[in-house]
Amino acid sequence: MIVTRFAPSPTGYLHLGHAFAALTAARAGERFLLRIEDLDKERAREEFVTAIFEDLRWLGLTWEEPVMRQSLRAAAYDKALTRLEPFTYPCFCTRKEIAGEIARAGEAPHGQMGPDGPLYPGTCRHLSSAQREARIGAGDPFALRLDAAKAAAAAGPLSFSEDGHARAVDPLLFGDVVLARKGLPAAYHLAVVVDDAGQGVTLVTRGEDLLPATHAQRLLQQLLGYPAPAYAHHRLILDRDGRKFSKRDRAVTLRALRAEGLTPAGLEALF
Repeated sequence: MIVTRFAPSPTGYLHLGHAFAALTAARAGERFLLRIEDLDKERAREEFVTAIFEDLRWLGLTWEEPVMRQSLRAAAYDKALTRLEPFTYPCFCTRKEIAGEIARAGEAPHGQMGPDGPLYPGTCRHLSSAQREARIGAGDPFALRLDAAKAAAAAGPLSFSEDGHARAVDPLLFGDVVLARKGLPAAYHLAVVVDDAGQGVTLVTRGEDLLPATHAQRLLQQLLGYPAPAYAHHRLILDRDGRKFSKRDRAVTLRALRAEGLTPAGLEALF
């Protein structure tokens, strides 16, 4: 049985891109699940959760209950972090310090660029145990990073299934990604892996812009002993200028389009 999911963040109203993603996921599986990714306490709002439910029902979608909410999943993330402990290290660098170190190094050398720009230079990876303990004891804030090279060596060669074809994994593509930080029990890559496994998702459908993320997530799945879902990265719905829709553009929210009299059938014609 194919199990799919739609996992929006309640930081704004759903737009055309979300509608396409939700419909694609719902039609690709025999079981359709919903997950609310509400770890961002500063931006997540309950009114947007309610609006998500309203918009999806308007699209004619139904989903299994209960709906998973990331804000209630701290224990699951803690358990995963404990299992990943041999492959993690505390990073005390601020974003400003990281940017400064990259700038001082000049243009990043070959192999040090990731999908989102220059990779973390590994500054805190080289701290001794005594140095780490001293800084933690002093109360210095830190994030937990994955030692990607160490993790990759333990995991061995990996692949993932995309539309029935095996694709090789580059476990170093994102470098030493952040897995958790103060006030955030799990960062994106860890949370999505733990939650997909927790919901029993067998097919992940999502935008093609997230294809690179699959490499880091497949590595985490292997380290945690989770089954690997299949993937289907669909095309993006773009505006007239060829850009992804944004939650800041209120004119293309489903709520606004619905108020203008658009029907679900009319919306699909826009795709």
